[in-house]
Amino acid sequence: MRPVLVAVTATPLDLAAHEAAVADHRAGAVVSFQGVVRDHDHGRSVTRLEYEGHPSAEEILREVAREVAADPAVYAVAVSHRLGPLAIGDVALVAAVSTAHRAAAFTACARLVDEAKARLPIWKRQFFADGTEEWVNCP
Repeated sequence: MRPVLVAVTATPLDLAAHEAAVADHRAGAVVSFQGVVRDHDHGRSVTRLEYEGHPSAEEILREVAREVAADPAVYAVAVSHRLGPLAIGDVALVAAVSTAHRAAAFTACARLVDEAKARLPIWKRQFFADGTEEWVNCP
C-alpha cells in the first residue's frame, strides 16, 4: 500500500510536513495545496470561520486519500483538514501528492482536494463584518 497521511484536527496545519510525508526518491514532482481562510465570500466581508466535523470525517478523508493513492502514478498522499475556529489567513486544508511527473501530480492533487471538498462531512460557519453569520455545506 502506498503511504497515506490523513488528519482532521484542531491543530494548525503544516504544509512542509505534508510535503515531507510524500517525499519519495522516485518522485519528480510533489504538488501541494493550501486552502486559506479569505476575508470575503460572495461580496461580503468575512471576519473569521469555524469548522465543525462529523465523527466520521477523518475516516471519509482517509477513504478519499486511499482512492487517490490507488492510482499507479501516485507514490504518496497527505491531506488534512482543520476543525474549530480559524482566523483570516489560517490554513483550513492541506494536500500533497508525489508522482514521477508534474502533470500526474497536478491531476492527483486536484482530485484529492475536489473529492475531499465534495465528500467530507465538515461544515463551515462564516462570521461576517456586519455581525451576521452563515453555515456553508450543511446537509
